[in-house]
Amino acid sequence: MADQKKSSMNLDENVASALCYVLTWVTGIIFFFLEKENKTVRFHAMQSILTFLPLTIIGWVLGWIGAPSVSYGGYYGVSYNAGIPALLWLSWIIYLIMVVLWLLLMFKAYQGEKFKLPVVGDIAENQVK
Repeated sequence: MADQKKSSMNLDENVASALCYVLTWVTGIIFFFLEKENKTVRFHAMQSILTFLPLTIIGWVLGWIGAPSVSYGGYYGVSYNAGIPALLWLSWIIYLIMVVLWLLLMFKAYQGEKFKLPVVGDIAENQVK
């Protein structure tokens, strides 16, 4: 790998691409704004943002709605909301999907493969042109 391309941050392209996924959308945003030249690294950064940010938000919202809650005070004293267990389970399924995608995308990026997810990959590719 002596002829490995470098990013503008002086990292090997495959290392920078894999790092775009390390903290999911957070490192995606960081690398998208720091990397100015390497389109492959910018692609992986954008794909990380477009994949993990919506999944994180959906997982949070479903978990919040589905979680049971207890509130104290008010006219009757203690109130209990059982939540919606199906939404709570759905949020955990989303988190499981995120872990699988996270490992797959990091591995493929480190291998130097430009692995495109079906819809998100095309959008990410159009954003970095």
